[in-house]
Amino acid sequence: QLQVVESGGNLVQAGKSLRLSCEVAGFTADYYAIAWFRQAPGKRREGVSCLSTLSGNTDYGDSVKGRFNISRDSAKNTAYLQMTSLKPEDTAKYYCTVQTAFRGSKCTLLTYEYDDWGQGTQVTVSS
Repeated sequence: QLQVVESGGNLVQAGKSLRLSCEVAGFTADYYAIAWFRQAPGKRREGVSCLSTLSGNTDYGDSVKGRFNISRDSAKNTAYLQMTSLKPEDTAKYYCTVQTAFRGSKCTLLTYEYDDWGQGTQVTVSS
């Protein structure tokens, strides 16, 4: 059974950095898409970043471009979201998700295309 486990969320001051981890277990395919989404109270879920394991192509939501970076350690089957210059508006619960049937080169930040979700990790950025 595929398992997605996020970790690394914390309470931090604005301007600081955090690195979130997403460990994917129980999945043997070489190629898939992995993505980060986030949701704040009263807000809709929004796409943060995604990565294609086939091509290495990545994409980012407009609000985090230039500040966040997604990467992957294939040996550990773990994806990371390096967040820098954090802002209070980044406060949200961050979810990692996998599109297991993805075999393309360019990933997307469309929620409906992802099937397996973790339980999320909370990031809170204070002013």
